Amino acid sequence: MFSSLMPQRAEFYELLAAHSDRVVAGANATLRLMNGLGVGTEDISVLVAEVNMNEQSADKIKAELISLLHRSFTTPINRDQIHTLAIELDGVLNALQAVANAIGMYNIQASTAESREMASLGADACMRLNRAVIALADKRRTPEIKELCKEIDAIESQADRVQRKAITELFRDGGSVWNAMKMREFYALQEEVLDRCESTAKTIEEILIENS
Repeated sequence: MFSSLMPQRAEFYELLAAHSDRVVAGANATLRLMNGLGVGTEDISVLVAEVNMNEQSADKIKAELISLLHRSFTTPINRDQIHTLAIELDGVLNALQAVANAIGMYNIQASTAESREMASLGADACMRLNRAVIALADKRRTPEIKELCKEIDAIESQADRVQRKAITELFRDGGSVWNAMKMREFYALQEEVLDRCESTAKTIEEILIENS
């Protein structure tokens, strides 16, 4: 009975890693979505469904992790930090889902160079986030995790610059106001993915500080 309240450390780390795997899968599907939009090389509806499927799969992993927290007497790191990290990862996937679903809601027929670049930056940040989460299980990898978090912060800053450039272009040539408004909102949804990655990286850095 008592042993059931003391799961192996690996259980928590494995669930967090599985959760972050879904983040990477969702980001990669979103990147393919943006690269294929208007080109005809991808089935857009299938890719949107793939992003949603990864978000739903991650929800199940998050629920399993939270259930494990509730029934566990001890945890490898602060239980509040584990919970916060799970919620942060969930936020990244929710942001990716919002981007994918906005394609249909805003009737976006083709991607722009900036939207493709932001999707690529999002995928890069999510990949680094995944590597950082996986490395949490090994304290010897702390320097690597710190570097990954630093890289995520730099990627988010780059995405900010791309977004500003994209919005400037929208209002430069006197195009459709409606198109400018909807694309500005769409770019904001893409930027939210990067913001969520940055926030998750900060949570990981806080975990490192508390457990150093």
